[in-house]
Amino acid sequence: MNTVTSTRPHPERAAGSSATTQGPTMKPSLRLPNGRWTPLEIIFWLLPVAAYFVFPDYLILISQIMIVGLFALSLDLILGYAGIVSLGHAAFFGVGAYTAGLLAAHGWGEPISGLLLGGVAAAGAGFLVSFLVVRGGDLTRLMVTLGIGLMLFEAANKAAFITGGVDGLSGMAMDKIFGLFEFDLNGKVAYVYSFAVLFILFVLLRRMVNSPFGLGLKGIREGGRRMPAIGADVSRRLVAIFTVAAAVAGVAGALLAQTTQFVGLDVLGFPRSAELLIILVLGGTGRLYGGLVGAVVYMLAQDYLSGLNPAYWQFWIGLLLIVIVLFARGGLLGGLAALRDKFFKGGRA
Repeated sequence: MNTVTSTRPHPERAAGSSATTQGPTMKPSLRLPNGRWTPLEIIFWLLPVAAYFVFPDYLILISQIMIVGLFALSLDLILGYAGIVSLGHAAFFGVGAYTAGLLAAHGWGEPISGLLLGGVAAAGAGFLVSFLVVRGGDLTRLMVTLGIGLMLFEAANKAAFITGGVDGLSGMAMDKIFGLFEFDLNGKVAYVYSFAVLFILFVLLRRMVNSPFGLGLKGIREGGRRMPAIGADVSRRLVAIFTVAAAVAGVAGALLAQTTQFVGLDVLGFPRSAELLIILVLGGTGRLYGGLVGAVVYMLAQDYLSGLNPAYWQFWIGLLLIVIVLFARGGLLGGLAALRDKFFKGGRA
């Protein structure tokens, strides 16, 4: 009696063969970052809460730090995660500031809607500009962003009948937040308002950069020419993150206009964009917290050093920047991370 031998592989053997080929302990080369909040992160966000009670005389300064930190956070999205260098990011900050300021100056002083409209206006400007920015290399992007920033600055200067020109836009009357909380001279409401906006946006952006979209941006930064090989649309991702970054910058600008009730022409100026780059280099790019830490260090140093010597405080800021670049690669957070790794490695050895 003939025995018929089946050519179909046994399920268990097939599975074993596949496991042998791929390796039973094979792990994916790219994994999503852990989205859990670390104890250090929780402490970081509890510090502003404590500062509200411990430093009641410095609430206005700390509010400004939080707004600058949010602005730096927006630049980190395109520079630290997507590798897009910009010298005109203040353009979107200014668009948001003037949008909220003009609304308040013409009778629409509701803060939340003004904040959202400032972000939407900046996002629209960023979306239009993004198609020019993503097409070139680093030098092209520098020139394009710088040119757009200078154009908007001069346009706002010429349109003094709308923007106030060099005299600035004033006469804004802000309504109460949710009809309950009125902006006060001590800056208590502005402090809580700024902190709430910063924290909410940070949580959303933290989730975004830890998503597959965020990993795709890092892949573009590290090797943009290889990403199309795995089916990634590089241009679409860059346009998306540039638009998001512009929106966040617009919200920061609107927040500044609402809390100070004044918009100066300098919100569109090149010095503000250059200052933002310094802040991000100090704190460290590609970390989200780098922009926040850089804003704290820069603003506090500026406040202290300018009080000592109003004419030469920038000398010490420049010296600090040189020291950070030479001895703390990756900014303050990068240097601290390197020390932590060195310490633990040394402990194991």
